[in-house]
Amino acid sequence: MIAKLRVSDGALFYAVAGASLECGATFPKAGGPVFTLFQRDDCHLCDQALAVLAQARVPGLESVFVDDDAALEARYGLRVPVLRDAQGRELDWPFDVAAVDAWRR
Repeated sequence: MIAKLRVSDGALFYAVAGASLECGATFPKAGGPVFTLFQRDDCHLCDQALAVLAQARVPGLESVFVDDDAALEARYGLRVPVLRDAQGRELDWPFDVAAVDAWRR
């Protein structure tokens, strides 16, 4: 399954190939993204993580690709996908909707 990400007018939208799932969330005006997904290009696990995050309706999601950043590569290279919140807490893959919801509380 391939997940595609579109950003339009400050809104974040997920479109998951092979599914009729689409949801949107807006970025907070002052604080930037609430959640960051560290991922790689051409990563099927990252695509699956995006699909789970869309189903969980995670707000204010930013995707950061670790491929071209040596520091991020060293920290997240073998762990991607990794979800991080604004407080710095991290959730490593694998996760499902229930795990994301429990982690967000």
